[in-house]
Amino acid sequence: MILGAAAAAVARPAFAQGGRGWYGRAIVIDALGGVRDPYGPNGVARLSDRAWKEMQATGVTMLRDTVFPVGNVADPWGDYQKAIKEKQDELAANTDRLILVRTAADIVRAKREGKFGVLIGTQDTCMVGPVLDRLAQLKKDGVMTVQLTYNNRNLCGDGSLEPANAGLSKLGRATIERIEAEKLLLDLSHGGARTMAEAAAHAKRPLVISHTAARALTDHPRNTADETIKAVAHKGGVIGVYFMPFLTLDSQPKGEDLIRHIEHVAKVAGEDHIGIGTDNGVLARVIDDEARRQNREWHKTRADAGIAAPGEGPDVFPLVADYNSLDRFQRLADALARRGWSTSRLEKLFGGNFLRVYRDAWGA
Repeated sequence: MILGAAAAAVARPAFAQGGRGWYGRAIVIDALGGVRDPYGPNGVARLSDRAWKEMQATGVTMLRDTVFPVGNVADPWGDYQKAIKEKQDELAANTDRLILVRTAADIVRAKREGKFGVLIGTQDTCMVGPVLDRLAQLKKDGVMTVQLTYNNRNLCGDGSLEPANAGLSKLGRATIERIEAEKLLLDLSHGGARTMAEAAAHAKRPLVISHTAARALTDHPRNTADETIKAVAHKGGVIGVYFMPFLTLDSQPKGEDLIRHIEHVAKVAGEDHIGIGTDNGVLARVIDDEARRQNREWHKTRADAGIAAPGEGPDVFPLVADYNSLDRFQRLADALARRGWSTSRLEKLFGGNFLRVYRDAWGA
């Protein structure tokens, strides 16, 4: 079975050229997600034709994908080297479809050429640790955005699940300075409340919280306080709202919950400082027995590693069911337009603001 509104969209990618009206012409950015092919055989880097057709139907121009690891693993640098090689192999196998994003101009080119931009970023600095020269190597490898912490404590500071909430370390400050010197983009997602606030204060250049929501609406450790949202916006940054269970405390967010968080962040940060970072895959998620089995295994792995957040569970899928469809962005834009959002404001939310901050951070 296919979850909720996804059924029609998965069965028939319905909107030509990825969208109607302004949406079809816009640069649309998902600031945190995943490029995954549910239809191709395991171990094959080439995207299946079906996955590629559906990716085009979403209307998304660029998605930020994650290179692992996260958390306190035994050999983070070795794990990173394996993971970045896999990303590079995927890109090499799809040069007619995918573009590695190193500059804002690459995103514009992806839109112009009908391709899909892939921005590679980390969700931790565990692979860097105290060896800050590794940040230069990450950039050479194609990584252009670096997330400071994940859910637990690392050498830079406390993640969102650390009860001590001890904040940013001396190494964390030095890491931010080196990230900015390399003209990489700093991301504060998954940080502890104090870590995020102190990092936003320490940063000198535009930064992001690529995937979060408003803690003022839902008091969850993965969500962000209004004061930190304002601080990131004040530095010229962007806050991305996710399509995750943490939008509510019962792990079952509805479409109206997502809209409530978007409108709150837009009010607090300003319309020039909000975007979308779904923390989903680019394609709709099919919910069947195999998906349930995989989700249970995925949750057990996260729970055993101590990185599962409150609200995660073996039967909780990381999505908003009302927007689990290929045309979710178009439908969300339509819903916001009915609430009075202008086309200009929607263009900023769905990609314009992130495009600007990428240009500001990378200098291109």
